[in-house]
Amino acid sequence: MKMKKNPIVESLFLALVEIVYVFLIALIMKNGNQLFGNVDTLLSVAVFLLLFVLSAAISGVLIFGKPILLYLDKKKKEALQMLGYIIGWLLAFVFVFFLVLALAF
Repeated sequence: MKMKKNPIVESLFLALVEIVYVFLIALIMKNGNQLFGNVDTLLSVAVFLLLFVLSAAISGVLIFGKPILLYLDKKKKEALQMLGYIIGWLLAFVFVFFLVLALAF
């Protein structure tokens, strides 16, 4: 018997993966000078833009991938519900992060 996945838990997992990914990219960008030196060339700008494009693609898959698959399986209500849950979780985490920043400084 196949167990049905809980969309709230699944959306929380996808939101957390997105948050971890964003923090990893932020860590790389914050420590770029220590990692790569103070490089100001055409290549460094191109690498930054490529990282930006790649990040948009990965984030798009993490946020919209599951809802699109549900939609293509003719599960439109579940697709919109999943997208709403993912965005809701991200919004909740952003609120918590803003609160932490406001209280810390």
